[in-house]
Amino acid sequence: MIDQAWQPRLVEGMVRAYLVEDRVEGFGHQSVNALYPAKPGEPAPPSGPRLYHAADLPQFQFLKERLETEWVELLRTRVGLSREQLPFLWDCDFMFGEPLAGAMERYVLCEINVSSVSPFPDSAIRPLVSAAQRRLERL
Repeated sequence: MIDQAWQPRLVEGMVRAYLVEDRVEGFGHQSVNALYPAKPGEPAPPSGPRLYHAADLPQFQFLKERLETEWVELLRTRVGLSREQLPFLWDCDFMFGEPLAGAMERYVLCEINVSSVSPFPDSAIRPLVSAAQRRLERL
């Protein structure tokens, strides 16, 4: 459990980056209304649908680049995993962080899921099959 600061932009939703091994292959974007305060005496509104997108969605290219060029490698080295030991399909959930002056969008890691990652964007199917084939060929 990590003590994480409250993220006021939670009302803008959450971004889920779907990875096949060390490559981002799609995104999900969803409002998470149940996590932010409701009006007094009222329940929080239900979450909206998660919208799935291919990895080339322009608004998340900064996040994709950071994951593929920095963060996944940092995670791998910190936990001692080789590229081949990464899950076939996994995801990282991000909340929108408070913007920094003159900076690109800021993302705050919420959680990493490495099992039961379903549903996922159609754009991840072909890379997922290719990754499985590569590993089977090495056996």
